[in-house]
Amino acid sequence: MGMVRFATIGTSKICERFLDALAGEPRAALVGCYSRSGQKAREFADAHGAGLAFDSLEELAGCPEVDAVYVASPNALHVRQAKALVAAGKHVLVEKSLGSNEREAAELFRAADETGVVAMEAMRNLHTPGFAAIEREVAALGQVRLAQMSFSKVTSRIARLRAGERLNIFDPRMAAGALCDMGVYTVAPAVALFGRPERVAACGVTTRVPGTADDDPFNTIDLAGSISLGYPEIAVSLTYGKLSDDHLPCQVQGEEATLVWDHVEAPENLRVHVHEDKGMVFRQEAGEGRAVEVAACPENDMACELADFVAAVLGERGAAQMVARFRQVTLDTAHVMDEARRQLGVTFPADLA
Repeated sequence: MGMVRFATIGTSKICERFLDALAGEPRAALVGCYSRSGQKAREFADAHGAGLAFDSLEELAGCPEVDAVYVASPNALHVRQAKALVAAGKHVLVEKSLGSNEREAAELFRAADETGVVAMEAMRNLHTPGFAAIEREVAALGQVRLAQMSFSKVTSRIARLRAGERLNIFDPRMAAGALCDMGVYTVAPAVALFGRPERVAACGVTTRVPGTADDDPFNTIDLAGSISLGYPEIAVSLTYGKLSDDHLPCQVQGEEATLVWDHVEAPENLRVHVHEDKGMVFRQEAGEGRAVEVAACPENDMACELADFVAAVLGERGAAQMVARFRQVTLDTAHVMDEARRQLGVTFPADLA
């Protein structure tokens, strides 16, 4: 296979952004688009130069002209759709969060193994040159003791939620909420750097889903929160939300130096501050620190995850090990989020299956 022929599921802005990245990938091309509405599928396909339009998942799965599918439907549909595709021999790149919970994610990976195809989560910040640089620098900080990562921004849809509108992004039945939409950007790099934690402690801001009854098991959704991850010798603090704007940098503090960077969702501007023993001080003066050289990142950083996925589909050297490593990150991330949601009282239908 010299060219990976893609179809897409979804017509949202994130799918538009993926197609922008796909247009710049020389080893892949768009051939088809799926939507539950045949008319919408045709319009989306025409708008992006795809010859095929599908309103049947079975037809898409069975189409011999499609090698791989980018799945950007609501979270609750990801694994069901992806499993149907991998059973038919299609590779799948699944938008974050890959599944409703760890069990679902593991089921998809097992199904992919059975048919010998690639299944990968589109966790874009982990595939950027910035995150690769973070991994290299963390190894030189000495024993890591503390880390903080955060990602919060106000969403305009909060006003609609407060007005009583039921929205997919704030609906447990869609496996959504602030943690799965925003918090995942902090959990994934934390577990990529430090592994699955021994302890998870969460607190957060939750609200009643409009129109739900007191006895509805899916009547609570999270809007913001914080998660503490406990390791034998490291403590990690994560914050996320859709109610307020976060302007703090991220950092990993080692005994010999501290690494600081901006934008957990799109890492850049890395700086290392080497520890200096100045005796008793009453105010820490960090100074400018050493700037870390980072390879150039495409303006649309979804190109990075796409390039890694295509490399795996084409069987390029080292790609299988990369996919296996990020598969474990996906599972560990889901494990953390499952426990955090349990503590917050946010339940998805897949949790009761």
